[in-house]
Amino acid sequence: MTWTLRAAERADARAVAGLVRAAYSHYVERIGATPGPMREDYAEVISSRDVTVAERDGTMAGVIVLAITDGCLVIENVAVLPAYQGRGLGRHLLEGAERDARRAGFDSIYLYTHEKMTENRRLYARLGYVEYEPRSRRQTALVYMRKRLARRGEAEGTRHG
Repeated sequence: MTWTLRAAERADARAVAGLVRAAYSHYVERIGATPGPMREDYAEVISSRDVTVAERDGTMAGVIVLAITDGCLVIENVAVLPAYQGRGLGRHLLEGAERDARRAGFDSIYLYTHEKMTENRRLYARLGYVEYEPRSRRQTALVYMRKRLARRGEAEGTRHG
């Protein structure tokens, strides 16, 4: 499938919030709480972070939110509408974030997810993310992951970082 990627605009806040609600709502019962991304104010998120939306045929199908925290590029949220899940869009968004991180000079990219979002953890592991324990763990229910990125000219198997 072909996706059009673009920077989110403030006017997209309502649509992004709806997309995130649709993508995460099935987790509410599983984790016993509303996932963090569902509680965000997306007008504020769009104005303060790097937010990219993916569209196809005029439908906003996915979103990724990036932020620089403590000198690291962090994927704060990646969400795909249920109707588009399983079609490679989440992977496409993650790979775009990894390219952006390399271009910006980062040697790793980070993300976190809820420990009970097991399918997400499996996807991230397949894409090369490994779990790690940050120095100051903010929330016990979160799993922190990072991926070392090959620099330009390096083979995937000979990364430094």
